[in-house]
Amino acid sequence: MEESKNTNTALTKTQSDFYHRLRYRIRKWLAENPGEHKWADYLLLAPDVFHLLCRLLLDEDVPDREKAKLLAAIVYYMSPIDIIPELLFGPVGYIDDVAIACYVLNSVLTKTDPDVVRKHWAGEEDVLELIERVLAKADSILGSGLWARIRKHLK
Repeated sequence: MEESKNTNTALTKTQSDFYHRLRYRIRKWLAENPGEHKWADYLLLAPDVFHLLCRLLLDEDVPDREKAKLLAAIVYYMSPIDIIPELLFGPVGYIDDVAIACYVLNSVLTKTDPDVVRKHWAGEEDVLELIERVLAKADSILGSGLWARIRKHLK
């Protein structure tokens, strides 16, 4: 039990540190590049979506199989190697992370009570509507061919 508590504390600290760094980087980049990116609203979701993934991973009401998907999405967020790498594109690189996270969250919602997801959401709009909106725009954001390949690999 003590080991589990330490793991949860470590994850919460990592989550908080990454969350705050991510929020700062995106806001700073958008302030320095006003009106330059048409997906700015989606980029601003990145920290809150990451926070939600982490909180759901720690929730006992989320089935273990769904937690594995959440963990994969968290690792993808933190990995420097992904479809649109942050190292090359800066905060714009988080747009694929948001799309993939919403795809995973949509999948998790098939096995988890939506109220469990809502209770962990720190964002301003309804999380279920947000997930639907991001998924509806994913083709435009990432390109339909790329989004189709991503969905295929995530099934």
